[in-house]
Amino acid sequence: MQLTIERAALLKALGHVQSVVERRNTIPILSNVLLSTSRDALALSATDLDMEIIDETPGRVDQPGQITAPAHTLYEIVRKLPEGAEVELRYSGEDPRLTIAAGRSRFNLPVLPAGDFPVMSSDGLSSSLSIDTVDLMRLIDKTRFAISTEETRYYLNGLYLHTVVDGGVTKLRAVATDGHRLALAEMLAPEGAVGAPGVIVPRKTVQEARRLLEDAGETVELQVSAQKVRFAFGRAALTSKVIDGSFPDYVRVIPKDNTRILTVDNALFAQAVDRVATISAEKSRSVKMTVESGRIVLTVRNMEAGQAVEEIEVDYDGEPFEIGFNARYLLDVCGQIKGETAEFRFADPASPTLVLDPVDADVQYVLMPLRV
Repeated sequence: MQLTIERAALLKALGHVQSVVERRNTIPILSNVLLSTSRDALALSATDLDMEIIDETPGRVDQPGQITAPAHTLYEIVRKLPEGAEVELRYSGEDPRLTIAAGRSRFNLPVLPAGDFPVMSSDGLSSSLSIDTVDLMRLIDKTRFAISTEETRYYLNGLYLHTVVDGGVTKLRAVATDGHRLALAEMLAPEGAVGAPGVIVPRKTVQEARRLLEDAGETVELQVSAQKVRFAFGRAALTSKVIDGSFPDYVRVIPKDNTRILTVDNALFAQAVDRVATISAEKSRSVKMTVESGRIVLTVRNMEAGQAVEEIEVDYDGEPFEIGFNARYLLDVCGQIKGETAEFRFADPASPTLVLDPVDADVQYVLMPLRV
C-alpha cells in the first residue's frame, strides 16, 4: 500500500473515526484503524464491536492495499504535522510497520493484518429515511442531556427514536429519561419514517452521531432495523447496534392536567438557580421553590455551607405552595429553552412538573420533584 494525501483531509477523516476507539482494549485489533485504498481514495474504519464509523477521503494512490495501524497514535502524529503538509503512507508487507512520511519527518508504526479487523454488517437495514441535518441535530440536542447513565436500567441508556401519530399527523419523536427527568422533542416525520421500527440508540452512538453531524451536508440518510441503526453523512457513515430492550411507557409520565401555570424569564431564573445552588449539598443539589402570587423564592439550606435565598418576579396568580428540584436538572432544562420565557405547569408538590418552551411547541420536559 502506498498513497499521498493532504494532511488536512487525513486529519479530518481520522478525527471522524478514531473517537470510537476505546483507550483501553483487551483485543489489540480494536485499538487500530483499518486503512484501505482504492483508485483515488483512502477509506478509514474503526469499531468497538458495538459501533463502526467509516469515512473516505481523496488521495493519490500509487499502490492499493489494506492494513491496520494504532488509531490514536496515528491521529496524534498527523495532528502534529505542519499545516499544508503532504503525507505519504507506505506499507510493503515485507516490513511489519506502516511508514508515515511528511517533509523531513518519518514515523514507523506497528501494524496488524487487515483480515483480522472486524467488519459490522449492514444487512437488514430495511427502513430508510432522509432527515434534514438541522432537524436531526435539534432532536438530539433537546433530549440527550436526559439520557440515563445508570447501567442497571440499561434500556434508559439511549435515545428512543420512533414515530407517533398525533392528531392525524405522523411525527418523528426523540425521548430520553433517567427516571428523574424526561425530555421529548419531535418533528414532522420525513418520508420513509412510517412503519420504521422504534429504536433505542445508545448514548455513545448519539454522541458520535452528533459530532459527525457538524461536518454533514444538508441531509442525513438514516436506516433502521430492530437490531441496528445507520447514519450516512455523505462520505462518512456510522453503523451501530441498538439497545435490546423495551423503552418504558413514557406517555403516562407526562402530566396532562397540571393547572398551576407559572411563566418566568428563563435567563434570570437560570442565573438565580445557579447562584443559590453554589452552596447546595453535592449529592442532592436540592433547591426549594416557594411559589407565591407574582414571585418565587429560591432557597438552599446546607448544614455545612450555610443558606442562600433569592427572589424572582414571575407571572403567577394561583395558590401559594412549595416544591423542590435538583438544581442541575433545572439548569439543564433552562439551557434547552430557546425563548425568553419558560412555562412551568405544576399540579402539587409531589407530582411531576411539566416545563414548556412557549416558542417551540414540539418540545416538552418533565421534572420529578424532591422532598424539601
